[in-house]
Amino acid sequence: MVPTAGRMSRNAGKLALVLMLGTALAGCKTEQTAQNAPAPEVGVIVLKPESAALTSELPGRLTPYMVSDVRPQVGGIIQKRLFEEGSMVKKGQLLYQIDPAPYQAAYDQAVANLARAEATLKSTANRAGRYAELVKINAVSKQDAEDALAARDQAAAEVAAAKAAVQNARINLDYTRVEAPISGRIGRSTFTPGALVTAGQAEALATIQTLDPIYVDVTQSSTEMLQLREAFAQGSLKDGKDATANVDLILPNGARYGHRGTLKFSEVSVDPSSGTVVIRALVPNPDGTLLPGMYVKAVLTEGVDPNAILAPQEAISRDEKGNPVAMLVGKDGKVERRVVKTSRVIGNRWLITGGLAPGERLIVDGFQKIRPGVPVKTVAAAQAGAAPQAGSAPQAASR
Repeated sequence: MVPTAGRMSRNAGKLALVLMLGTALAGCKTEQTAQNAPAPEVGVIVLKPESAALTSELPGRLTPYMVSDVRPQVGGIIQKRLFEEGSMVKKGQLLYQIDPAPYQAAYDQAVANLARAEATLKSTANRAGRYAELVKINAVSKQDAEDALAARDQAAAEVAAAKAAVQNARINLDYTRVEAPISGRIGRSTFTPGALVTAGQAEALATIQTLDPIYVDVTQSSTEMLQLREAFAQGSLKDGKDATANVDLILPNGARYGHRGTLKFSEVSVDPSSGTVVIRALVPNPDGTLLPGMYVKAVLTEGVDPNAILAPQEAISRDEKGNPVAMLVGKDGKVERRVVKTSRVIGNRWLITGGLAPGERLIVDGFQKIRPGVPVKTVAAAQAGAAPQAGSAPQAASR
């Protein structure tokens, strides 16, 4: 039995030796196959500095260019309303007709009083003229002549007062015609025909708003403004001049508004409650698309970076700590993983503020085939910043 057991032990040892040799040979073959495999192909772009306009997307609220509350300047009963609610009206257009009868009567009486005063003036003027001749031959006393002159002057004053009364009556009569003080869109009427209105009442008959053009008031952080001014002072940004005067709007439905606005002014003080400044822009509104109170996004051009490094969004991912990461091809032809700094998105590209330099080769396609330290074969990317094919790039980094 013992010799048999010895033989079995020796056979088992030989089998184990054969298995170890086979495993070693297989490992060598695998390593040799990996070394002989062709280098993976990746799409790259060569980073170049370029001029980039820096924009900010800020919330804004639309306000009318002009607003006018229509109020009566005389009291009376409204006879007619002569406009369609929500329609466009022009300056001077008749909106309401207040009962003119009492004002017409007052005007007619003022005209009659003027005629009587003028007749009195004519009579007293003739008498004063005759007395002036008679006093020369002592036909009348000097006192009578002076009284005639005084009566003439008094009659002239009464004529002037009567003319003022006629003018006042005419103004009040004209005020029975309530006209539009400005051109614009008129809202609902708060009074109907038959309603009694009074001069200077608190409640407006209607409100007119001029909506073409229209204002958009946007707020910007005072911190961002200070950062921009510092960048201008250091020379890393250039003032856009003509570009900074332009404002583009994004409507609540996400569509870009078809007309470009112009900046008008910026508040010189900071709101202590929010730490922001107000910027106002004037925007054309010929189609009436923009309405007061509507909230929009205003895209403001802040300046121009003449040496910006822009990287396609698909070329930037995030590591486990949330840092933006880029994959590059080094001078030795191997993949290099590098943490970068991003500032903002311009179009479909990231503005890089650190970690990348002009002339470096940035990988934008073929990520699933590579890892740091692996040699790769580079080809020019079809389109820098173009959307990658499914699965060909990591998820785009977000700010």
